[in-house]
Amino acid sequence: MSEFISQPVVWVFLTLAVYFLSQLLHIRLKWVLTSPILITILILILVLVLFNIEFEVYNTGGKYISFFLGPSVVALGVLFYENYEEIKNNIKPFLIAVTLGGLTSVFSVVFILSLLHSPDYLIRSLIPKSVTTPIAIEISKSISGLPSVTAGVVITVGIFGNAFGFYILKFLGIKSKSAIGSALGTASHGIGTARALEESEISGIYSGLALCVNGCLTALLLPYLITWISII
Repeated sequence: MSEFISQPVVWVFLTLAVYFLSQLLHIRLKWVLTSPILITILILILVLVLFNIEFEVYNTGGKYISFFLGPSVVALGVLFYENYEEIKNNIKPFLIAVTLGGLTSVFSVVFILSLLHSPDYLIRSLIPKSVTTPIAIEISKSISGLPSVTAGVVITVGIFGNAFGFYILKFLGIKSKSAIGSALGTASHGIGTARALEESEISGIYSGLALCVNGCLTALLLPYLITWISII
């Protein structure tokens, strides 16, 4: 049995099977809490816990799925090229929105955790919460945070944005596809972008672009911002 579950193909197949079944469930029920990514993660965690399987065993196959995240983001470049003129016409408000969104994410974490008298290392670990995981982990290391905490929070934020982000924006009366995509990409990185692509191609384009811009700006500015915040 141990030899069977240690085979990467087992976990690749199980992950994909659970995801596609979750998609069918979501299409049928149309509930917020039946988001395919949310259901897939919960079921896989349940399987690992019930059968006492270490994450490292799952990741023998999971790492192959994770590998395709990079190429999938790069593949968005095709959509960028096809819609270059529209993006160019909206680039100024887009950059302003993403910059303000990224800064709001940082300062809201600092403000809330400071009110709760949270330790400094926790604040530093949670500040990169809206940046895609690889960048967030490196940022966390550079500002003396805990990368393991950062990774967990980033994934949680992404799942929340994927499951609830679109409905929150809809509740607020935001109908622009570019605005929806920009918001999901800025706040919920790659997992939010997956949700944006489900809504429309335009939303997915802006979400992917927001993911990249917010990641770069946060990586460049956050070390200086955290020093400035510490001085105040």
